[in-house]
Amino acid sequence: MATPSSSSRGWTSNITSIAACVYFFLIILQIPIFRVPCRAGMCLTPIHVTSSQLIASEIFPVAAVKALLYPGAIVNGLLTNRTVPSWENLLSTYNLTSIKEASAVTDLQRLEVLAGSYFSVAGALVGILRPGRMSMFGTLLILWGLIKEGILGKPVNTDPTKVVYVYPTMLIAVLCAFSAVKYDVKKAMRNSPARPIAKPMPSSSKAKLR
Repeated sequence: MATPSSSSRGWTSNITSIAACVYFFLIILQIPIFRVPCRAGMCLTPIHVTSSQLIASEIFPVAAVKALLYPGAIVNGLLTNRTVPSWENLLSTYNLTSIKEASAVTDLQRLEVLAGSYFSVAGALVGILRPGRMSMFGTLLILWGLIKEGILGKPVNTDPTKVVYVYPTMLIAVLCAFSAVKYDVKKAMRNSPARPIAKPMPSSSKAKLR
């Protein structure tokens, strides 16, 4: 018969795995969670932001970036016009063909969104095998970058067509990112070092009474 502690750990593990899977599909299938100016124009997903940087910096092969974009492109193509996008024209679909000539100032002004997108994509991929804190860290960075621009007005945006917008799906991303973090309270308490018991000094009054 399962003990309450083991059943609690199993329930927590299931919640963590489900949250990691939901976060994975939310990122990989490119469900819009924000709208922010980027080197490719207007980016709606962390993968779009990440891909524009990877293509511009030539860190990863173009085929690897296309493989990252293709699952979401297929879903978007089937939902919009019921067609599967072409592998050869994938970069033009995301406005990434001339990304190297685009100005990097837009992304440099939003470093939190850029760094958070990297962590979110990496966390979604790694989280399927081993859920961790990378997704949570990336989501919080994106959220802070969007809040900073929306509330504090940094950087200043005078173009109404490039207004930053947060979709309701951001709430799902935040909840899944936090729920995917596995934390064992009992293990943490067991691994914490025991506090040493303070002993009175030999010259103290307590030592003399002994």
